[in-house]
Amino acid sequence: MALRVVPVSFAEANAFVSQHHRHHKPVVGTKFCVAVADGDDVAGVALVGRPVARALDDGWTLEVNRCCTNGARNACSMLYSAAWRAARALGYRKLITYTLPEEGGASLRAAGWRVVAQTDGGSWDCPSRPRVDQHPTQGKLRWEAA
Repeated sequence: MALRVVPVSFAEANAFVSQHHRHHKPVVGTKFCVAVADGDDVAGVALVGRPVARALDDGWTLEVNRCCTNGARNACSMLYSAAWRAARALGYRKLITYTLPEEGGASLRAAGWRVVAQTDGGSWDCPSRPRVDQHPTQGKLRWEAA
């Protein structure tokens, strides 16, 4: 069967991330979620929310905080494209996401996104608010659809 974009609830999308994502846990909140399905089975989800970096949270920008698939061919690029169409329809001017340097980015390029920055990475842990990092802390590539 061919993949198609379908609606998905926040709870269902987070459950999918919990089951399938390689290195991240589910998110705390989102603006919206979108899924792709193969028949009746969800093949991937994208959870879109406010940018994690406060400097980028200008009211006109959203971030794909999680994009997760079961490995279905073209699912990631469909999700990134659908997320950008939905964000634009809601009046946002920019959509960003991050990848690890070892991730190729073919899905993002196929969806028309481009690399706009490389971050230094690092930990959120600090003396005033201790945290245990359970995610990759190396530098990342920031991608943008605008």
